[in-house]
Amino acid sequence: MIIPSIDLQNGRVVQLVQGERLALERDLDAMLAAFAGFPCLQVIDLDAAKGDGGNDALVRRCCEAGFEVRVGGGIRSRARAEQALAWGAAQVIAGSAAFTGGDLNRAFLESLAPLGAGRVILAVDARQGQVASQGWLRMLPLTPMEAIRQAAAHCGGFLYTHVDAEGLQQGTSLAAAAALRAATSLPLAIAGGIASLAEIEALDALRCDAVLGMALYTGKLDLEALRARATGGAGRVQRSPT
Repeated sequence: MIIPSIDLQNGRVVQLVQGERLALERDLDAMLAAFAGFPCLQVIDLDAAKGDGGNDALVRRCCEAGFEVRVGGGIRSRARAEQALAWGAAQVIAGSAAFTGGDLNRAFLESLAPLGAGRVILAVDARQGQVASQGWLRMLPLTPMEAIRQAAAHCGGFLYTHVDAEGLQQGTSLAAAAALRAATSLPLAIAGGIASLAEIEALDALRCDAVLGMALYTGKLDLEALRARATGGAGRVQRSPT
């Protein structure tokens, strides 16, 4: 499955390079219209993730726009997760709150159990082979493989972000995706640097979803062809002309 990503910051849709440098800004309504037809949408509130305010009204608008939405950013309590689900989110993405004290925070994940495991996705963000939390600034003595194996009983799937490649449009790590796919039978989405049809097809062959950001926003990948693929209207995706 192809999943467009909307990252929200200061009331705008943004794309950042490795979570730090602002590369572009867009209007939310324009992006919701651009992504119409894709069945699933990933929405991350970057301000809420950093504990610097939030974009609740925009997140809610995304949830009401007709997509199956997975919401992340600032999911630090069951109450916050329930709020996102009440807005219409299909799933919530638990990130930094699931990793405290240098290890997996099982107590936090267990607090989300009443929501149903299938409604909770664990974000496993990796930098230089280690789990990175708190806006990718804190490196933990935990590998993505260890995190996935330990958390499998507490969630309904995983979002793996290859931070080293995030926003660079130079490719993601298919080797890391393959290793993680072998470690779990749960749904697995891959993000960070995906920029080619070959990668999307390789991830599909691994039974991994492809979360697309910068390559969609810049036109490196053909949005219309990807939409046709996502809706079953075309067999293959053509790369945008350069």
